[in-house]
Amino acid sequence: MIQTLPYSTLLRYVYNELPASALPEVEEALQHDSELATACADLLLAQRTLEALRREPRPAVSDRILAYSRTFATSS
Repeated sequence: MIQTLPYSTLLRYVYNELPASALPEVEEALQHDSELATACADLLLAQRTLEALRREPRPAVSDRILAYSRTFATSS
């Protein structure tokens, strides 16, 4: 693959972290480099997959943490 952009730039593009002035360069590179476009598509798929994952602990884990924290409660 002839990398026309640093991988970090592509990653920032996927996460919408690039300044607007950098977008045309990235989009032009994606149009002219099929391997770079494939890498971008893979990153987008990974991003969507990760966003779909559960972001909260299971209730049993939360219950254990709360029970443990109660052992430190002071009596007034």
